[in-house]
Amino acid sequence: MAKNKLLRMDNIGIVVESLDDAISFFTEIGLKLEGRATIEGEWAGRVTGLGSQQVEIAMMVTPDGHSRLELSRFLTPPVISDHRTAPVNALGYLRAMFTVEDIDELVARLIKHGAQLVGEVVQYENSYKLCYIRGTEGLLIGLAEELRNK
Repeated sequence: MAKNKLLRMDNIGIVVESLDDAISFFTEIGLKLEGRATIEGEWAGRVTGLGSQQVEIAMMVTPDGHSRLELSRFLTPPVISDHRTAPVNALGYLRAMFTVEDIDELVARLIKHGAQLVGEVVQYENSYKLCYIRGTEGLLIGLAEELRNK
């Protein structure tokens, strides 16, 4: 009997207070809005275990079309906890990491839009420049610039 194989990672979900602000932030990084909808009803709650729910979602896609972020804003039931300001060594979801063309230019642009650099932009050997930023709503995002081809 053949073993079932993984096909791909479909998306990462992030719950936000403002869908518009999150869409703007991830658009600034370089993702594109693929679609936006409201998901509601008992069927959706059977998936999440939350019962009847109403959630606005926006699907963001990377330029290569291979990776997605699903941004969710829960209308009902209300959000019950907030992990956005957890430090980078907290258990659970940490961050999404994006490879970018010019990390210094993007960080400068994101700071103008209210993002904060968590530590500093550092270079790892001759391979990468890396940093963490806190973007809209305190979301922790990693950025990496490959240096091999430069």
